[in-house]
Amino acid sequence: MSLDPTLLDDLEWRGLIAHSTDLDALREALTSGSVRFYVGFDPTAPSLHMGHLVQVLTARRLQEAGHTPYALVGGATGMIGDPRDSGERTLNSLDTVREWTDRVRAQIEPFLSFDGDNAATMVNNYDWTASMSTIDFLRDIGKHFPVNRMLARDVVSRRLESGISYTEFSYVLLQSMDFLALHRDHGVTLQFGGSDQWGNLTAGVELIRRADGGRAHAFATPLLTKADGTKYGKTEGGALWLDPDMMSPYSFFQFWLNVEDEKVGELLRVFTFLSRDEIEALEAEHAEKPFLRTGQRTLAEHVTTLVHGAEETERIKAASSALFGGGELTGLGESLGAALREAGSITVDATGGLPPVVDLLVETGLAKSKGEARRTIGEGGAYLNNVRVENPEAVPAQADLVDGTWLVLRRGKKKFAGVEVR
Repeated sequence: MSLDPTLLDDLEWRGLIAHSTDLDALREALTSGSVRFYVGFDPTAPSLHMGHLVQVLTARRLQEAGHTPYALVGGATGMIGDPRDSGERTLNSLDTVREWTDRVRAQIEPFLSFDGDNAATMVNNYDWTASMSTIDFLRDIGKHFPVNRMLARDVVSRRLESGISYTEFSYVLLQSMDFLALHRDHGVTLQFGGSDQWGNLTAGVELIRRADGGRAHAFATPLLTKADGTKYGKTEGGALWLDPDMMSPYSFFQFWLNVEDEKVGELLRVFTFLSRDEIEALEAEHAEKPFLRTGQRTLAEHVTTLVHGAEETERIKAASSALFGGGELTGLGESLGAALREAGSITVDATGGLPPVVDLLVETGLAKSKGEARRTIGEGGAYLNNVRVENPEAVPAQADLVDGTWLVLRRGKKKFAGVEVR
């Protein structure tokens, strides 16, 4: 694979370089030959999230430009966890970390190519950490870390008052040792990560210089924030997980569909592989007609396809359309259920028969009272499974259940809710 000389320019245009050890030296390295680089992921949860996705996609960009990725899943560092402002982490058991390591590896693998001249390699830092003795660790690694510099690290200095354990304090040594090990054994000369990892990234570069007299590079991607400056990546239900069992693909799609107008261009740059011309054309269209939400729809479709696949994305779009009367409700699988739960749904026991539509409109919150529900039906504004309800005394039958489970209620054009029947 030939190198793409415009890689660094593209990363800068996409806003993916917040910090760099030496941008000119990095540019020279990236245009002189296939650079072996690594990016690390600690299995401190059973799934990657939106922040990790930035790193995974950046690794893919570098590989597609001709460089060679080493994806590190931290079976050792995941036992500890990077210090954070909110306080000491709960330590997970070895079995838990091993399980999460396997899950995280499986999530990363589809994004990289493990064939060809610049094939990706998956590594686990537990392999070179577990057998190292404490004496060797202190003599060979610890001696290169001045304590005064470690204390000056932002997160450490902020934690000194509330307290920080020696375990978390020493995390930077472990991550730096990863860079050194990959540099020695695989010729890796570049590491990147999120800007909150900048101290760890530069510590690894410094360790390679101090221990081996070698030269290495690092860059950090920016922390993504909402228009009001608060951190991106969280939803009301928690993190924006990539695992479909932890966050339904429908909810994932809806997150991107509902991003703020001010952030569409930035997120298209970071999370899609659309070209500069394509993105700038979308930004121009969005600026002229923001009410069409073309940028958000494109973003949602592209990112959901990357993470969950094209077929699932099409099912989500079909479910969204069907709920507003634009298609068949049957055959949509879990996408329909996820959409209804997202909108608001209730569960009813059908042992003694199904409740009347009037009662269901009230129970789902589509009407405030039975009187209002009857008026809505009388005015032609109530729908069951996208069919207008004509009779105020209508009672759904078992045959009305979509895929044997759901009733879809809608009031007017935009308000809908689900009834899950058990």
